[in-house]
Amino acid sequence: MLAALKSLLKPSESVRPSTIGRLTYAIGDIHGRDDLFARMLERIRADSELQGERPVIVLLGDYVDRGVSSREVLDRILDLERSDWCDVVVLLGNHEETLLNFLSDASCGPTWVEYGAGPTLASYGVQAPMMRTDIEAWEQVREDLAATIPAPHVDLLRRMRLTYRDGDYLFVHAGVRPDVPLEAQGAEDFLWIRGAFLQAKRACDYVVVHGHTPAEAAANDRWRVGLDTGAYATGTLTAMRFKDESRFLMDVRI
Repeated sequence: MLAALKSLLKPSESVRPSTIGRLTYAIGDIHGRDDLFARMLERIRADSELQGERPVIVLLGDYVDRGVSSREVLDRILDLERSDWCDVVVLLGNHEETLLNFLSDASCGPTWVEYGAGPTLASYGVQAPMMRTDIEAWEQVREDLAATIPAPHVDLLRRMRLTYRDGDYLFVHAGVRPDVPLEAQGAEDFLWIRGAFLQAKRACDYVVVHGHTPAEAAANDRWRVGLDTGAYATGTLTAMRFKDESRFLMDVRI
């Protein structure tokens, strides 16, 4: 009887902290803000040197649209891949998927422009049609963009990944569909999901690190880390450092 009572009074064991294999920095949605991206990379490089470890930088998608420097952001990603101080994982965002779709199908133009295509086109010296629904004009825009966008940019867009995993963490652009095996999910879930994922207390067996849904402040919960703070509109780009069992939130502002 006494033993049973003691077992009832025993405090529950704490949940094991999530851990990761390598020093990792995840950066939220950049959306054409190359100025913020450059400053964040400078900060990450200095911080990683203090940590004394070669880092992995995970870019969470949505590099283009809305901000004025989409072309420059893609150039900087290519430069980062060629650098010798870090490893880079470049995840696909729904905006990159839409840009790729437009390069093969001009009918995507009216939808893409609603997502902020105008500044992206302008960064390549191409102008969006005066009338959003003019498909013939969009075909000319598609041809102009296809002739102007550098081949390394197209290659980068085509080889972007949907997910990246390390330790207890899953990095993805938008999120995952709760209670559905990850191997049964695809781009529609990983790039576009919002409500069902954001409302779930625990969407999968991993801590999901994502962007896609802007918020005034980053989410840093037990099973979800959200790093999209609307950089193109707020002037704040957010990242997080993951090391062993620790997380450290970082941001740059202009």
